[in-house]
Amino acid sequence: MQEAIKHFGQQLDEAVAISKKNKLQFKTKNFNQVYISGLGGSGIGATIVQDFVKDSLTIPFTVNKTYKIAKSVNKNTLFIACSYSGNTEETRAALAEAMKRKATCVVVTSGGKMGATAKKNKLQHIIIPGGMQPRACLGYSLVQLLHILHQAKLIKSSAASMIGSAGAFVEKKQGAIKKEAKKIAKKLNGKKIVVYTTDGYEGLAIRFRQQFNENSKMLGWHAVLPEMTHNEIVGWRQKNDDLGIIFFKDPKASAKNKKRTDFLLGAIKKYCKNINAVEAQGKTHWERAFYIIHMGDWISWELSVLGNMDATEVEIIHALKTTMGERKK
Repeated sequence: MQEAIKHFGQQLDEAVAISKKNKLQFKTKNFNQVYISGLGGSGIGATIVQDFVKDSLTIPFTVNKTYKIAKSVNKNTLFIACSYSGNTEETRAALAEAMKRKATCVVVTSGGKMGATAKKNKLQHIIIPGGMQPRACLGYSLVQLLHILHQAKLIKSSAASMIGSAGAFVEKKQGAIKKEAKKIAKKLNGKKIVVYTTDGYEGLAIRFRQQFNENSKMLGWHAVLPEMTHNEIVGWRQKNDDLGIIFFKDPKASAKNKKRTDFLLGAIKKYCKNINAVEAQGKTHWERAFYIIHMGDWISWELSVLGNMDATEVEIIHALKTTMGERKK
């Protein structure tokens, strides 16, 4: 896992190269919605992309994380199935139903049963490198989702132009990120972690939450402004020394949300001193997003070291997949 995190910048460059090799053709030019099915490390890229396109896309964009799909999925839907292993049963079931409804289906996978289904049914598909854990391959899948949206003429810029030099930017910043991550991890170690951020960055908060769940074997939750200032903020009424707060700050957040952020941090400082604010760096949206992602990944790794945990071990998930028939005993 440490090596995968270390080479995240290179992964982004490789993902762009993969996108350039996959030219897609779409018969339908008037999609009525984008519908993406994907879970865990395979689906988080879709959640992050959803945040990115919400202010520009003129049609609904749904991220589905279960077996069933909405009744609105039909022949005018761009349906993207994303499963790193190709064997995720929820995603396979969703894809099968989307195919029945004649949706335009595109598959992103490293192979497996879903890769075989795509080839057998002549579905457009993009194969990404296999043999790793899904959460370690976010760059591969996220970039392909941007590529598909561009090829379908739903967003103007190509994945290559949007990602640009983000890989090099992450590599350049990695030393400083690791240093900061180590410092923050020491403060969060042994705590329940609470992740706060503003709207537009929720996907990044979820990504970090999932990383400290799987890599660090720790529990916690996340919440987003402005929504949480209408409810959760009221719960801050007593000292919580067992909590560690990390706040991912978007320098491009609205003036209103910046004001809310300042108020929130001032309010909770009365009850929790363990507050760690990380402001995204970078000139472009994706540089800032990957800066936060990389920071979160390194924090989760450092927490795994401090907790003497194997960051790659997810035996409980394997046991569940065996029970569900996704893996052989």
